[in-house]
Amino acid sequence: MYNKDQICEKIRKTYPDIGECGIDLNVDFDKNNNAWKVSLKKDHHKLKTYLDREDAATCMEGKQCIGLGLQIAQLKDNIGQIKYF
Repeated sequence: MYNKDQICEKIRKTYPDIGECGIDLNVDFDKNNNAWKVSLKKDHHKLKTYLDREDAATCMEGKQCIGLGLQIAQLKDNIGQIKYF
């Protein structure tokens, strides 16, 4: 199994604008869901998604990143749409 720093690095490599555009990334393994919990935070707004262990491992091994890519892209787009008045 990969560690959270490796998963985080893969996400940052895939989405280099995370962090640069004020979006903070956090990755932790959630034992209750047996999945990686990925959280994005922008100011006081926070969104999260879960990545299946097998999908994350497949991506980390360079085979395919469909699950990771789709979920993180959707999460990033959703937090990026937050409007400030």
